[in-house]
Amino acid sequence: MPRFSPLSSPPNEVGAAYVESLEQIGEEEVKDRQFVTALARGLEILRAFTPQRPMLGNQELAASTGLPKPTISRLTHTLTRLGYLNYSERRGKYQLSTRVLALGFAALSNMGVRDVARPLMQELADYANVPVSLGSRDRLNIVYVEHCRSTAAVTLRLDVGSRLPMATTAMGRALLAALPEGERRYLMGHMAKREPEKWPRIQAGIEQALDEYHTHGFTLSIGDWDRDVNAVGVPLISPDGSGILAFNCGGPSFLLPRQRLLLDVGPRLVNLVRNVEAALLRR
Repeated sequence: MPRFSPLSSPPNEVGAAYVESLEQIGEEEVKDRQFVTALARGLEILRAFTPQRPMLGNQELAASTGLPKPTISRLTHTLTRLGYLNYSERRGKYQLSTRVLALGFAALSNMGVRDVARPLMQELADYANVPVSLGSRDRLNIVYVEHCRSTAAVTLRLDVGSRLPMATTAMGRALLAALPEGERRYLMGHMAKREPEKWPRIQAGIEQALDEYHTHGFTLSIGDWDRDVNAVGVPLISPDGSGILAFNCGGPSFLLPRQRLLLDVGPRLVNLVRNVEAALLRR
């Protein structure tokens, strides 16, 4: 099946994000004496692997995390011995093992919202002829936890596990809109530190999305994540208090012009989320 490939690829989310989080680890250790820094660093190693970078060597991991290479070597050795990493002698690089995959599937299996939402997502994907996804926040990113494709021959190269930036995507903006103002401002402050030169434009896009959410009940991203991709997003506040998720419907701009998102697909996505909320309350 042909895939739609954005002309301008989304920025790599590895380097700066991991350095920032590891700097915060030191602060956490001072505040919380129960905080185990070695464990946190080991988990950061696992987080460095992405679908775009499935195999990494110690030098690449050191560059991504900001940790000294001797520390990286000890951590990768330990994670390999525990079965969370596999080492390729030929390439001199590591990749995640199926033991990590088992953890991910265990987490997904506990998300009952996926079972409720999946048939409704597929129905909308077939109607709109573009994918519909469900995501959860991961620091300053959104990670897909469910993804329903349409039957269209032209689609985006995304799936469960895909990680996208919060700041420029409809899904990320929807989640920001549903957060308490203090938490939203805190996250936006870290976004500004990550990309200071682009921040005025990014901030304007977020503020506009917040206005759209208050007016229409959904957020838009019109060429903000990628110039050829438009999307609409709607948040879901879990009835059981487990957190905030977000749905999106997005695809090539020629299939999803702004007016179609505003007048058709956006309201349908809002209705989908309301139906999911009602179903979850009945469980």
